[in-house]
Amino acid sequence: MTTPKRRPDPRDTLRAGLPDRYLTPDDLVTMFSLPSVETVYAWRRKGIGPPGFRVGKYIRFNPAAVAAWEAAQTTDPAARLVA
Repeated sequence: MTTPKRRPDPRDTLRAGLPDRYLTPDDLVTMFSLPSVETVYAWRRKGIGPPGFRVGKYIRFNPAAVAAWEAAQTTDPAARLVA
């Protein structure tokens, strides 16, 4: 008789790939010395800021995505117009 194969826990994959903490709009204000969170919200409405996502009524940002967006802004002037 063979023993049934144990399926891997899908949460293990998530645990390995998630950051310890997601960033808030206030974090972006501090990181980039922005005038207010309204700047972050305006970027989001215009589609020119770092990619974010909603968790209920809150907006959160993946630190890796923010770093990639920042790198694109500082290395490629054309990215500022498209990002």
